[in-house]
Amino acid sequence: MIVLYCEDTEEADTRDAHYGNQGGGQSPERVQVKIDRSVIRSLALFAKMADDELDGLLTHATSRLVPPGEAIFEQGQPATHFFLLIHGRLKVTQVTHDGQQIIVRVVHPGDLFGFARALQRSDYPGTATTAAESVILSWQTDLWPQFVEQNPHLAVSAMQTIGQRLEEAHTRIREMSTQEVERRVAHAVLRLSQQAGRKELDGIRIDFPISRQDIAEMTGTTLHTVSRILSSWESKGLVQGGRQKLLVCNLPGLAQLAEGEVSQV
Repeated sequence: MIVLYCEDTEEADTRDAHYGNQGGGQSPERVQVKIDRSVIRSLALFAKMADDELDGLLTHATSRLVPPGEAIFEQGQPATHFFLLIHGRLKVTQVTHDGQQIIVRVVHPGDLFGFARALQRSDYPGTATTAAESVILSWQTDLWPQFVEQNPHLAVSAMQTIGQRLEEAHTRIREMSTQEVERRVAHAVLRLSQQAGRKELDGIRIDFPISRQDIAEMTGTTLHTVSRILSSWESKGLVQGGRQKLLVCNLPGLAQLAEGEVSQV
């Protein structure tokens, strides 16, 4: 359980972020929260840091509670800050030269994002938008060299994160260039179930609002095609859909489909 204390009201509003209260509605610039050190330590990125090191990092950080649908930064804007997601989910999108919007990444709790300085960029390569109510820490970009120099574990973790993103990007490029759409959609849903899945009685629930349009933007296809595929999967008992909801009911069957061993459409 993560307890957050909102500082923009006269009386402290205590929230249990475990339940993902969606009733915020205030701008992300206004709502600041205090986060206990133990919350940060629970993240793998910070698990090996000493208390004084954590306190030093948090001294320079700004924390915010951000409602769904807010852009944290936009593609092409100067990269003035880098960020850590404490709670919630974000989608990072890019608009291609031909005007197509694609989702290049989903940001999960414990992930660093927006660290353009590490990529030798002065601007943000994509737009980060909250998919659910989220708690975010941010630091000024100018602090990045100090951030990694004084915290070797964080430097290693950041490099590992970059490597994982490159590997995932290469995987998605390979899928889009060599696989049929249905297999690409199956791989995307499998990744989501692994990274953001919550076990339920009937299967694995994708633990944040996700639409068919989102899945289309993840796989380089159209809303119509994704709707047709998911409707077919529902009739076969592979998934259950709903308004921005997705439950994977047959994980082994979906994995077989992703590997091209069987076609369900």
